[in-house]
Amino acid sequence: MVVMERNDRLNDIRQHRVVGESGPATPENPSVRSRQVGRTRVSGLWAAVVVAAIVLAFLLVFIMQNPAGVTVHFLWIQSTLALGIAMLFAALGGALLIALVATARILQLRGAARTRGTAQH
Repeated sequence: MVVMERNDRLNDIRQHRVVGESGPATPENPSVRSRQVGRTRVSGLWAAVVVAAIVLAFLLVFIMQNPAGVTVHFLWIQSTLALGIAMLFAALGGALLIALVATARILQLRGAARTRGTAQH
């Protein structure tokens, strides 16, 4: 009897079980299973905010390191700006141009999807 009890304990140790536990300590056992939370919109937003803060920090350093004034000519307007600010305006203009093209494409795809949806019904 003592030998059988000792063998059971050795088997429990080999299987990494605690004596008195009802089942093996594996992911199939719900009491041992760890809870994992999937990705959420808030976690994605939080990651985007962190990345945006890092990019803004780099932009601030860039602007502060390029304080030399440059003369900018646009159509009939002439102005003197810091080099960093002038380049930031140029990048902003490029981003707005890309956003305009992307918006036109999205509207085009929505219109095509709407047309296909009404043709199938």
